[in-house]
Amino acid sequence: MSNPNNKNESTVFVLVLNWNGWQDTVKCIESLKSLTYPNYEIVVLDNASTNDSVARIREVHPDVTLMETGANLGFSGGNNVGIRYALEKGAKYVWLLNNDTKVDPQALSFLVKCAEEESRIGLVGSILIYMDQPGRIQAWGGGKVSLYSGRPWLLTSPGQPDYISGASMLIRREVLETVGLLDENYFMYWDDVDYSFRVRKAGWALAVASDSIVYHKDSASTGQKSARMDVFFNSTAVRFFSRHARFPMLPITVGTVGRLLKRMLKGDWNRVRATLKGYQIGKAKLRGAVIEEKWP
Repeated sequence: MSNPNNKNESTVFVLVLNWNGWQDTVKCIESLKSLTYPNYEIVVLDNASTNDSVARIREVHPDVTLMETGANLGFSGGNNVGIRYALEKGAKYVWLLNNDTKVDPQALSFLVKCAEEESRIGLVGSILIYMDQPGRIQAWGGGKVSLYSGRPWLLTSPGQPDYISGASMLIRREVLETVGLLDENYFMYWDDVDYSFRVRKAGWALAVASDSIVYHKDSASTGQKSARMDVFFNSTAVRFFSRHARFPMLPITVGTVGRLLKRMLKGDWNRVRATLKGYQIGKAKLRGAVIEEKWP
């Protein structure tokens, strides 16, 4: 691992969130130890795993800082624990990185280089490549969002994203100090989109480091196309559009109905119910209700 005491380059804290996924996390850390960037520290944040993740990670990587959050705080809450720690330790940048990733050795160097090309750049994303399809781009740094149709989509070719994907997001210290931390009301999904919109609203720019390559498994925590995913996705979508859309009920309604119709046409009634439940939870939370997002 590189020496975090090297003062010739800006200090970067790499935050890797773990929840019952020690196998992926161990491999992610292994790839991080090959980074060419000279001044970084890896911090693993365990979100109260119910298996032996903590012991397993410490056994394989005893030299890496591992913090136990004490509860499953979701993406935002878990990462905020690490962000506070990084800021206290003098981080110039914080790199949020999904545990189901493997990084190219120069991935961090290119992220920092991109950020330091212009002082107004607040967030930088990587080129995400499908882990099982190394020749296929998953996301060109992030994606776009329609504030009218409620539809988000990932960019798969060069373009200016509306948001940077939380799978690989480099955050400048000044952004964290002025915009604040991630919104912990987003347990999962839309958290990175919300933060990107807040950062842009505060006057910062988003950028993509086209040479920063990160291989990503995608949806390792919830499983692809799962009912559980639908609950989280739709509940947090309600919060996102209520905050950022001029006419929030338009994208909320159009987006929810569109997802319902898609699942109905496939005859996937389990996911139809999950989509409705997510929408209902999101609306209830806006009214101040405290509800746990789970399925069933």
